[in-house]
Amino acid sequence: MEWLKDVLTPELIWFLVGFVLVLCEFVIPGLVIVFFAVGAWIVAVVCFFKPLGLNAQLGVFIASSVLSLLVARRWLKGVFKGFGAAKQDMSVDMEDFVGQRAVVTQAITPTMPGKVEFHGTAWNAEAKAEIGEGVTVEITGKENLTLKVRTL
Repeated sequence: MEWLKDVLTPELIWFLVGFVLVLCEFVIPGLVIVFFAVGAWIVAVVCFFKPLGLNAQLGVFIASSVLSLLVARRWLKGVFKGFGAAKQDMSVDMEDFVGQRAVVTQAITPTMPGKVEFHGTAWNAEAKAEIGEGVTVEITGKENLTLKVRTL
C-alpha cells in the first residue's frame, strides 16, 4: 500500500476530480459543473509546480472555479446556444387563433381535455360539450397552451 501514496499525489487527485466533473457535466447538463473541473485542473497545475497544503488547495479550487464561472459562462452559453429560430416568437398574438378551425385527434369531453391538430401541431383542447375524434371544430379561445373549442 506504500506505492499508493507515491502514485496518488495531490496533482493527480485534482486532475482525476476534474475529469470526473467533466463527465458529470455530460450527464447533468447546465454548463456549470465544467467550471469546477477547470478549477480542479488549475489546482493540479499549481500543485505540480508548488506543493500546497489542503487549505490552500481548497482556496485555489474555490477561487479559480468561481472566477472561471463568472468570466466564461455567459460567453460559452452563447457559443453552445444553438439556433434561435426554434424558439417561439412571443410577439405573435395568440388571440389570432380565435375563429380558426382545427381537427379533433383525441376525443374531448367536458371533464377530460382532448387533442386537436391546428396548423400541423397537436394542441390540448377543452370544450363544454362532448366532441368525437375527426370532427372539425372552431377555436373560441386559448388559456396557456390549451385551446378552447366548439363544434361548428
